[in-house]
Amino acid sequence: MSLKLYFAPGACSFVPHALLEASGAPFETQMVKLHKSEQDSPEYRAVNPRGQVPVLVDGDAVITQILAIIGYLDARFPEQQFLPSEPLARAKAMETLAWMNNTVHPTFTHVFMPHKFAAEPDTQARIKEFNAKQYRPMLAEIDRMAQLAAAQGRPFLGGERFGPIDAYALTLLRWGGFAGIDPTGFPALWAHVQKLAALPPVARAMERERLQLNVYKAA
Repeated sequence: MSLKLYFAPGACSFVPHALLEASGAPFETQMVKLHKSEQDSPEYRAVNPRGQVPVLVDGDAVITQILAIIGYLDARFPEQQFLPSEPLARAKAMETLAWMNNTVHPTFTHVFMPHKFAAEPDTQARIKEFNAKQYRPMLAEIDRMAQLAAAQGRPFLGGERFGPIDAYALTLLRWGGFAGIDPTGFPALWAHVQKLAALPPVARAMERERLQLNVYKAA
């Protein structure tokens, strides 16, 4: 077995985790417990000196950064069509993934880990509150993507096949619960991620990570 994924439960590493399950190829997983700072251990830093997840190991190759891993898995398993092959459609899919990764994801990081951006508790509280307000309209934008896909009769956000946009959308909506955002407030997206969670490869990844789809708790 040459493929190995280092993942943290509930993190963005869920995206390649679900893609690997969908590929049908054998792979090994290694859980990295971020809350126990395992990403800072010498053993893990030897794999990824940046101390981040995900990491994909394929034989002697080590690949970090989620967009790079997505591109690699798409090329390694072309039959799965994780990304569109037509140039413009592929560019638009990467455009969406880049926005999810470089805008939506960091906004949530400011909500979930405000201590990374300020030392003072009162400043941390303001950072968390401000970014939670920014996060909601971003989820609304993904909800509009789900609305459009449904109106056009597309089963998945990226087209006819399950892919990384779907897995990332599930992850981002799930995170909203930790930001105090009820996922059912985005009906099209909530319906879509529930259907995704019922897909066998997605269900297997969720079971391995022990993920609950809706983590929202009313105040």
